[in-house]
Amino acid sequence: MAFWLQMGFLLGAVTSPVVRGRVEIELSPECREFLYMGTPPTGLEHHSVTYICQFYNKKPRYVTLYSTEDHIPIYSAYTFKRTDGEICVDVTWMYEPQLSTSSDTGEMQPFPSGYMHKNFEDVQAILDDYINAINYERGTLNPDEHQNELDDKASTYTLTNVVPMSPNVNNRVWNDQEHVIRKRLNNYCLGKAYVVTGVTTSGMMIHRENMNRIAVPTYLWSAYCCVIFDRNAPFTERYKFPSFAHYSLNEEENKDVVEVPVTKLKEFLRRTTFVNQNFQIFVGDCMPPPSSKTE
Repeated sequence: MAFWLQMGFLLGAVTSPVVRGRVEIELSPECREFLYMGTPPTGLEHHSVTYICQFYNKKPRYVTLYSTEDHIPIYSAYTFKRTDGEICVDVTWMYEPQLSTSSDTGEMQPFPSGYMHKNFEDVQAILDDYINAINYERGTLNPDEHQNELDDKASTYTLTNVVPMSPNVNNRVWNDQEHVIRKRLNNYCLGKAYVVTGVTTSGMMIHRENMNRIAVPTYLWSAYCCVIFDRNAPFTERYKFPSFAHYSLNEEENKDVVEVPVTKLKEFLRRTTFVNQNFQIFVGDCMPPPSSKTE
């Protein structure tokens, strides 16, 4: 299945009739609810990409822009749920059957035992791709720590929400920043918080059986938007609303996350990844008109 870019926006070719369900060319209204003002990021110039409305247990959970060539998500967009971050779920890793096969379900599924690779691997990552990737771990863009309900947490454990992260970044640097954002949004975001977390790629690939299988992100980045917030919060936190962002180099020696305004993240991404003049993470950089009631 191939997808092209036109006029700076992601537009898809017509998919095969057997590809049904929640892999989408144009996002449905129920999945636009995870995006600020119902609008996905624009101007990301990636090829062979498609939207996945990530369904789990019959409900939409978040949205992913997935590269069927690099076999990783370019970003996952979700709404933050207030949580103490302590509750964990025990689920098996899942895949998205709608990317490549005819299926009666429109939602992610556990990898079946004895599955044939040819049914999955042309357009998405499979478990075997990570077995020998000793320098990288499976890192989720929509982390379970930012979700509260058990089903929302479980839905983050799909390989269509996973990129290769260095162990130090996954377990310490990026994970620590996820804690910071969880606490900040828990304490000071009074409305709905929209989060987009994505990657940049440089061409480095993880191989399996002499095949290019998974692109390795050079940088990880994330931005949130919360237009209804506590205006009496301490200044050290208040100036990071209604939006703020951060990014991190995906290398084992890296020890730092860089926090920046969303406008600065956009400038950084223009220098480091494939975006055009229409590039936008949030409509109006998450600065609604004074009369807006948008959450």
